[in-house]
Amino acid sequence: MSKYLVEFAALATAHFLALISPGPDFFLIVGTSVREGAARAAALCAGIAAANGAYILLALTGFAFIKQTPLLFTAIRTAGALYLLYLGLMLLKPSQRPVGSSLPAEAESGGTTRRRQFAAGFLSAILNPKNAVFYLSLFTVIVSRETPQTIQVGYGLWMVGAVFFWDLLIARLAGSEKVRYRLDRHAHWIEKGSGGALLLLGAVLLLR
Repeated sequence: MSKYLVEFAALATAHFLALISPGPDFFLIVGTSVREGAARAAALCAGIAAANGAYILLALTGFAFIKQTPLLFTAIRTAGALYLLYLGLMLLKPSQRPVGSSLPAEAESGGTTRRRQFAAGFLSAILNPKNAVFYLSLFTVIVSRETPQTIQVGYGLWMVGAVFFWDLLIARLAGSEKVRYRLDRHAHWIEKGSGGALLLLGAVLLLR
């Protein structure tokens, strides 16, 4: 059991260090939280976690074909880059939230449904091929072949939970009424900054 605890500690540490590094999902969550509130962003976080879970499942079942097939990897990366550009443009569009209002966006307009936010989060994460390579690398390099499948599933469940609750924490901090009220004067620039970051990341992926 101590062997698996050491293995889990190494896996959890590597995963958390990657998790706290700002990437496309981070900017999408912050932009959405400031724009539409934490409740909408929660659905976004669930979608991101679900996509991570899908890649973890692929890693657990030994699907290394994504990493080993350059054409497929390039196709996913290109689709992901285009989607990041789309998300960036959406955040750059004028917000429907009245200036000076700290009320959640869902109380002011129909806006985007939680289902669409879930889909947006899922697509953002699933179209990032680095997620597939990252999880495949984790289970290949850190997890021993002798580790029982049930324990590996436990590792996977923990990582999905870590992704969801970490992203949810970011959404709650950025989208709480108090924070939104204080940031109201700067919300426009936060949205634009997040949108610009997504556009930049998408452009970098396309040009690679």
